Amino acid sequence: MANITAAMVKELRTKTGAGMMDCKKTLVEAEGNIDKAIELLRKKGLSKAAKKADRVAAEGVVMSYIHGNRIGVLIEVNSETDFVAKNEEFKQFAKDVAMQVAAQNPKYVTREEVPAEVIEKEKEILKSQALNEGKPEHIVDKMVVGRLEKYYNENCLLEQQFIKDPDITINELLVQKIAKLGENLKIRRFVRFEVGEGIEKKEENFAEEVAKQMQ
Repeated sequence: MANITAAMVKELRTKTGAGMMDCKKTLVEAEGNIDKAIELLRKKGLSKAAKKADRVAAEGVVMSYIHGNRIGVLIEVNSETDFVAKNEEFKQFAKDVAMQVAAQNPKYVTREEVPAEVIEKEKEILKSQALNEGKPEHIVDKMVVGRLEKYYNENCLLEQQFIKDPDITINELLVQKIAKLGENLKIRRFVRFEVGEGIEKKEENFAEEVAKQMQ
């Protein structure tokens, strides 16, 4: 049996946010292997989260985040009770997710929100790319499926790598918080603003401008 030290328990708690006893039991189960213990805790967290998934989460917060006066985010994160909504760790989680949206600019919360026409358009583009690369037609469809996963990873908030810890996704972070706070939590919606976004900017030809000034 592996010797489980207080330092190991502390390290696992820091990395996962799980309770002390859960960390100790899982380290024993993992025979002292931290990475294996993290994986086991994530699986346990997923199990706990799944049991809470059907519970109504209608409380929560609307969190704002402004970056450099040029990017602003408003995000709604829900909890089951007002008690958890006032919890500092819950509010920090909401702020972290708002920062994620500011930095990574996702278009959707989940892959289920991606419109069918967007998916079909993306498939057409990916298929054309693969064929232009000279890939055999019989493997193109498999390549499209793989590349579509990358599209989801880049554009769906829950599937993005967490900017503060790239070893986990936002969904895995969410699951950790559900397990720790003991309530169903949901990232419901967000809006992101960026200065100048959507405005057609006039392209200046520097050489032509100089020539005009010389006339």
